[in-house]
Amino acid sequence: MSEETKTVFATVALKVMRYRLTAHTQKLVQNTFQKREIIIGSHPDCDFCVNNPSISRHHAKIELDQTGFRLVDLESKNGTYIGDLRIHDIYLNDRTTFRCADIQIDFDIVGKDKDAVEVDISNENHFGKLLGDSVAMREIFGLLSRVSNTDATVLIQGEPGSGKELVANAIWSNSKRADKPYVIFDCSTVSRELVESELFGHLKGSFTGAVTNRKGAFLEADGGTIFLDEIGELPLELQPKLLRVLENRTIRPIGSEKSYPINVRIIAATNKNLAREVEQGNFREDLYYRLAVITIAVPPLRKRPEDIPLLVEHFLKQLAEEKNYPPASVSFSTLQKLKSYAWPGNVRELRNFVERASVLSSSNRIETRFLNASALEENSNRIRNEESSFIASSLKDVIDKRVPFKEAKQLVTDTFEQQYMTHVLEICKGNVSAAARFSSLNRKSVEYIINKHECLRNFRETTDSADDSDM
Repeated sequence: MSEETKTVFATVALKVMRYRLTAHTQKLVQNTFQKREIIIGSHPDCDFCVNNPSISRHHAKIELDQTGFRLVDLESKNGTYIGDLRIHDIYLNDRTTFRCADIQIDFDIVGKDKDAVEVDISNENHFGKLLGDSVAMREIFGLLSRVSNTDATVLIQGEPGSGKELVANAIWSNSKRADKPYVIFDCSTVSRELVESELFGHLKGSFTGAVTNRKGAFLEADGGTIFLDEIGELPLELQPKLLRVLENRTIRPIGSEKSYPINVRIIAATNKNLAREVEQGNFREDLYYRLAVITIAVPPLRKRPEDIPLLVEHFLKQLAEEKNYPPASVSFSTLQKLKSYAWPGNVRELRNFVERASVLSSSNRIETRFLNASALEENSNRIRNEESSFIASSLKDVIDKRVPFKEAKQLVTDTFEQQYMTHVLEICKGNVSAAARFSSLNRKSVEYIINKHECLRNFRETTDSADDSDM
């Protein structure tokens, strides 16, 4: 067992109390949470979704650290307030009222101390090859320090490029099976016809093309660990067979009448929301619960920008050592720009950017102009798609079937115009010319919609001067 495997990581236990948020909109929005971190915003993927044009898609977050519950503004357009004071980062007391833009939200602790859930936060900024200064990553490190040396099945969920493979590797390398086989099987790269053979093996002559016996991934990993990457891509017809492996710990190769016992620790990963896949009938519920004994959700890089300086420093050092690139530096202002970028490709994209910038820079200085133009366009398209989804979901509650068609249509049109243009202005930081280009409308049409629905009102309240303040 390696020295890394023997490392003991110190952690701090946080007690997560149950608390309630109440948003005072036209229709009262209320929810109770017992999570270390939640996101408040108008986007449907937020933990506390408040559908109001003045609220940014991801407006603010509440997170628990060693001091208490922190309310952090996520660079929202219309600000987060306590009283008349606009805040960026503040600790909340029980029964605190704050505002996200125009919407009053009450924070109330409703749980008892004996019902608190303990969460371990690592004191280290690394675990295995994983790096992170953020509380979100140190929470994962704390969880990994507890589960790695067990045989518990682990399900890792996260966006592509977020580091799921590194999490799986860290579990294996810090486990009691670290000196045993570690087999990686990517369910998305094997054709449907060959998945069963590649996983469970086959006997010679069991099907056309089976010219030799094959052990399969599970038998190759016997005594060690198997990492089933992109488990959400496993064909539905094969899922019962995997379920039997998890339940019986035996496998039967294709063409064999004999089952073989196996001693394997299973780690699975997916970029899909498996709970939602279960609801939609794309993934078996019983298999999901067998895999999700321990669930680790790796946050996307855009939700942990405080990790970017550490990651950039690591990648620069790694490139200098492994590829003999000249040592490069990065300025504070460049780091701030990198922290504000959405990183649709997550840590993988950041690493590629650092390498590209290191190669192309003539001054041994990392600059944001080396961000890939196609990546920026992809990010813009992603935002467009998110906005379309947001508006589509918002309009469901707008259609009034009790009034004549023409009247109902006008109400939907007005709501669409207001919400669409408000969010486009948010993306374009209040710049009307940029909003016209983004929405493929001429400027006069955009000005008409903005004036009709007073879309710039909130920007004028929070911005000293906008690019088009002479409207």
